[in-house]
Amino acid sequence: MTSLWLDRTDTFSGDEFRADEAYDTVVIGAGLTGLVTALLLARSGQNVLVLEARYLGAVTTGNTTAKVTLLQGTALSALRSQYSAKVVEAYVTANREGQAWLLRYLESSNLPYQERDAYTYATTPKGAETLRKELAAALAAGVEVDYVRDAGLPFPVHGAVRLRGQAQINPMDAVLALANDVRSHSGTIVTGVRVRDVSGTGPAVVETDQGNVRANSVVLATGTPILNRGMYFAKLKPNRSYAAALELAGATAPPDGMYLSVEHPTRSLRDYPLDGRRLLLVGSNGHPVGRAESEQAHLDEMLAWAESHFPGATVTHTWSAQDYQSINLMPFFGKLPRGRGRIFLGTGYNKWGMTNAVAAALGIAADILGGHLEWANTIHRRVTSPPGAASAFSLNAGVAATLAKDWSQAALKKLPQDNAAVPAEGTGVVAVRGRKPVATSTVNGKTCSLSAVCTHLGGIVHWNDNEKSWDCPLHGSRFNSDGTLLEGPATRNLSTAGEPGQKDPA
Repeated sequence: MTSLWLDRTDTFSGDEFRADEAYDTVVIGAGLTGLVTALLLARSGQNVLVLEARYLGAVTTGNTTAKVTLLQGTALSALRSQYSAKVVEAYVTANREGQAWLLRYLESSNLPYQERDAYTYATTPKGAETLRKELAAALAAGVEVDYVRDAGLPFPVHGAVRLRGQAQINPMDAVLALANDVRSHSGTIVTGVRVRDVSGTGPAVVETDQGNVRANSVVLATGTPILNRGMYFAKLKPNRSYAAALELAGATAPPDGMYLSVEHPTRSLRDYPLDGRRLLLVGSNGHPVGRAESEQAHLDEMLAWAESHFPGATVTHTWSAQDYQSINLMPFFGKLPRGRGRIFLGTGYNKWGMTNAVAAALGIAADILGGHLEWANTIHRRVTSPPGAASAFSLNAGVAATLAKDWSQAALKKLPQDNAAVPAEGTGVVAVRGRKPVATSTVNGKTCSLSAVCTHLGGIVHWNDNEKSWDCPLHGSRFNSDGTLLEGPATRNLSTAGEPGQKDPA
């Protein structure tokens, strides 16, 4: 599964990693948050190193639907249900500044983007009630939306909230331009190096699988923080969702806007001009990571929905993405607790990273360089509401229940000591060998048996039948079928069955 954005030939070659070097700032993660932060710091004259475990845009940024909009489904009414009008206005200001910065950057770099009206639409009377709440919250926060009966979709709706003049992009255009720009300001970008830990009191020691480097400041731009300090893994809900690009039949054209439904499963639509065609991009069917009975069924259902409304469409790409929603709905960015003022983070964008990631980068860079952003200070000083606290309790109670249930279910299954049982091609199973849970799968004719215990906090991994990966239902760490770490708060691979397990540092 390769996204439309990552399916390109103009790749990026990383710089050489030099152990024991010292930098002003080390940025961990080469998605939008990390690269914008790195560029802002490099422009100020800092000596900056970006470390990426895989490749540029490998995780969320390269798999997004890439809508750059202030109308974000029902985000504003959800925030207003928990926070004061001042805090919601600060969130809008942050996103407005993130949007403006990104679009200015694309224009200055001669990179294309498409201006589109954004719509949040309802297909049921109940959904229309939700729309009215979003309309009121958006207007109160200074977002100039209006209400329309016809959203230009090929199926009936009960109305839509519209925001004119928003934008959609190819996110990898921005990522590659940012990376080259960081280099042009004497920054260094290294791919294929995984950070294990950050230690020391000053300068910080960044520990990687290929040696250590030192830095006055460290930025965690890894989707979810890879350090357990601050326990952000317990404050975030990891979700996986699906997307596809389709070429429509005949002279059929995609709808002219960017769309998101209020009903569940949410349906996202936008177009993308490519080689004289306009592809339709569909996104849908989000669910907690590692907790779906069949991820493939989620993708299949989304494609069936698209076919029902756009008959004869041909699928060109399918992919999935991982996003993190904070328990109190507001992104986290700024100084990491117990980081001695040297470690910074950005996370919890809740699927709206094209604006929130840039806003977080602006806030982080201001903190490091001694600047002041009033909207950032307002967001930092927010107070978690009772609904947010209840969400945290529910989330972590569910994590504990999942942990106990999965260990119990693994114990009910037994594997023969000689490992004679071989799963069918494309399948995986978790069972106990001796006293240890073992994850065994067969992919492309190769059978691998691994420890089924996630290297983050000991969850039992689940087989993802769509991406042929092992996904942890506790905090969203994901591993390839051979045990190689893909994403999440874990920093180490799954060990081969029978080898000693590995735990992450706290």
